[in-house]
Amino acid sequence: MSQIVEENKRLKIFLRLRHETVACKLVREGEEFPQGIDATDEQITHCQAVFNAKDGKCYRLAVANEACHVGAAVLGMMDTPEKVASGEFHGGMGMHDSVDAAKKMIDARLLVPFKTVGEVVCPLKDADFVPDVVIFIDVAERIYWFVPLETAEKGGRAEFSTAPFQCCCEDVMAVPMVSDRPNLSLGCFGCRKRTTMQADEMAMGVPYNRIAGYVARLDRYENGIMAKAKRD
Repeated sequence: MSQIVEENKRLKIFLRLRHETVACKLVREGEEFPQGIDATDEQITHCQAVFNAKDGKCYRLAVANEACHVGAAVLGMMDTPEKVASGEFHGGMGMHDSVDAAKKMIDARLLVPFKTVGEVVCPLKDADFVPDVVIFIDVAERIYWFVPLETAEKGGRAEFSTAPFQCCCEDVMAVPMVSDRPNLSLGCFGCRKRTTMQADEMAMGVPYNRIAGYVARLDRYENGIMAKAKRD
């Protein structure tokens, strides 16, 4: 996996990332877990695993280890709990004006369209497997560069989808997998309650198949357009 190691190194240098880039792979039903990462016996949410991975930790999580059933349902590991599907769960949290409004948010979700039995989450530099999605957590200036990277070839505008909940599981994992395009999240209530997400941070999920092209463009940008921008 020397290509992944080199890609990670160049991404960190070019984008001046504050944290490790995170590799995520969903394990499909009938598929073996990647080797090299020990199974955990702790209960942890997908978003906690992602944010801990940006600080260097690795996780091999079976369905039984997923502490958030809302996120696990989005990632194809289980059915959506009834109270979530009806809007009752999120409607009772005080963010929406009604249960019906919360239900519309849930109805609009993008779900991984296949059955999964778990996931592997770790820093990209440690990934001995091909990720489904690569997640970046950083300040706006770093995340901004994904817009020119994505629109460089065909032009147009970048479009993103997000909601008040489900940053890590839906916005930057399921949406990139289902749409095969990068997606931005400003964070969510769960991430800002349960993880180390800072007030000035946001997240970007990128299908791994985009990474090689991004790195090639960044090689050109570094001494070109990037050198002309105000960067901390």
